[in-house]
Amino acid sequence: MAVPGSGPLTASLRPRFGVVVVCLAVAACASTPPAEKLAQRPLEIVPEHRWPILADDLGIESLLAAAEQSLEYFESVPEETVYAFGSENRTARQMAAGMIRFRTIVRSEPDPHRRAEMLKRDFVLMRSVGRDGHGGVLFTGYFEPILEARREREPPFEHPIYGVPDDLVTINLEAFGLQAQTRQIVGRVDDHQVVPYAERGVIDFGPGLTAPAPVLGYVADPVDLFFLHVQGSGTLVFPDNTRLRVGYAVANGREYRSIGRLLIDDGVISDKNMSMQAIRAYLAANPQELRRVLSYNPSYVFFRPLASAGGPLGCYGVPLTAGRSIATDRRLFPAPVVAWIEGGMPGPDGEEVPFARFALNQDTGGSIRGPGRVDVFIGAGAEAGEIAGRMKHPGRFYLLLPRSI
Repeated sequence: MAVPGSGPLTASLRPRFGVVVVCLAVAACASTPPAEKLAQRPLEIVPEHRWPILADDLGIESLLAAAEQSLEYFESVPEETVYAFGSENRTARQMAAGMIRFRTIVRSEPDPHRRAEMLKRDFVLMRSVGRDGHGGVLFTGYFEPILEARREREPPFEHPIYGVPDDLVTINLEAFGLQAQTRQIVGRVDDHQVVPYAERGVIDFGPGLTAPAPVLGYVADPVDLFFLHVQGSGTLVFPDNTRLRVGYAVANGREYRSIGRLLIDDGVISDKNMSMQAIRAYLAANPQELRRVLSYNPSYVFFRPLASAGGPLGCYGVPLTAGRSIATDRRLFPAPVVAWIEGGMPGPDGEEVPFARFALNQDTGGSIRGPGRVDVFIGAGAEAGEIAGRMKHPGRFYLLLPRSI
C-alpha cells in the first residue's frame, strides 16, 4: 500500500505496503532499460488504431461505483491542481469532467467497439512502458484480511495491533522548504533530537515500544499480524461477534524489505513458487526462523479504527472496490484515474484465468515501484486472500486521460 506523499498521508493515512506477493522480487534481465529511464517516460500515447478491444469482463455496477469514488476525490481538491502523467498534464477540473463523461459513455453504450469509438473522441489512451520498456507489467493482488481477535491479551491472542505511539513524530520536509524523494520523515524525539523509530524486530521481538500506544486488538498468529501490516487494513472479529475495521495510520519510517526476496535468496522457496501461502507454510514448518524472517522487514505499521461500511480506504481516501481498484506507483501515476488492465489471476484449480477490464487507479504500495507493477484489490476474507496470495501474472496497463481542452 509506495512511500506516501502528502495525499496518502493527509487524505487516507493509508499507504498500503504492497500485496501479499509484494514479497516477490523478480530480477530484471541485463537488457532491460534502467529503472530511472523508465520512470522518466512511464507512459506512451497509444494511436487510435492500436487501442485494445475494451470488452470488460465485470458488471457495470462495480465500475460505476468505483468511478463515483474517484469523481468525489477530484471534486474535493482545488480544481486547478495539476497532475502529471508522463508528457501529459491535467487539472482536477479536467479530470472530474472526464470522469463524468466516462460514466455517461459506459452507461449508455454496452458494445465494446462502439464504446471505444466514443471514448476515442474524448480521451487519450496511454500505455505504461512496463518493466521492460515494451509494456510488460507484473500483476499481483492484495486483499483485506478478516482476523479473529481479542480486546485483552490472553493466550494465544498475545500479538498486539498497535495504534500510533505517543512518542512517534512526523516531520513534513516541505514545510521546512526542503525537497526530497520522501516528503516526510518519521521518528521520535530523544534528548531534543529526532532519531529513527524502532524497527520491527525491536518492537515485536525485542524491548518493544519506547512509549505507550493504544492497542486495537490482539491476534493469535504473528504471521497474520505481519500480513495485516503488508495489506494495510483488515477487520478484527471479537468473541461477541462485534467487528472493528482497522487501517493504516502511519508507519515507523523504515524502508520496506521483502521477506519473500529473503527466502528466495536463501534458496528455501523458488521464485516460481513464491506466494503468501508458501511463506506461511515455510514459517509453520520452521518456527525457529520466525523472528529472523519477519524482522528482515524493518517497516512497521501503526493502525487506526476505520468506518465499518464500504471497502478499505485507498491512498486517495476513497473506498476501494473489489476487482476494480488497483494500486500503482503514485510517483508516476499520481491520481485515481480510469485505467484499462489486461492480465491473469489464479483460478479455482490453480490455472490462470485471463481478465480485461476498466479499473480505477485508487491506491499505492510500499513495494509497488516503477511503471511495471500493478496490484489489483481482490476483496476481503479468506477466498480473496487465497487468490491474492498466488497472483503473479504478466499483463498490460493503460490509463485514459480526458483530452486537454
